[in-house]
Amino acid sequence: MSNDRETARKILTELGDTWAIVGLSSNERRPAYGVAQLLQRHGKRIVPVHPKAETVHGEKGYPSLDAIPFDVDVVDVFVNSTLAGAVADEAVAKGAEAVWFQLDVIDDAAYARTRAAGLEMVMNRCPAIEYRAMA
Repeated sequence: MSNDRETARKILTELGDTWAIVGLSSNERRPAYGVAQLLQRHGKRIVPVHPKAETVHGEKGYPSLDAIPFDVDVVDVFVNSTLAGAVADEAVAKGAEAVWFQLDVIDDAAYARTRAAGLEMVMNRCPAIEYRAMA
């Protein structure tokens, strides 16, 4: 399984700029909140995806990926590993270019399915750490 920095770099620098962030809410203490802010600073459009569908960092939230009425390029997953596989499958169905499983989000079967569908994917990584590594 390729889960290297090069794939992370490709997702961050070469793929589209609309990132659906699954698990993002207005809770400032959650890691997703800070990562979303960092992604915005790097020019990404963030789309909060959370059952509460809250507006976060000025962006309207949606209760699910399929509720988003426009295309997304990357699906960034901040949910428990037991739920992450279903999110990856939804990302494939949505037509995303890549799936990013955050730190401690691991599902090898979902990784294999997502890659087999032609999407880029990384697991157990954080964009904030990867941006620092690229600097």
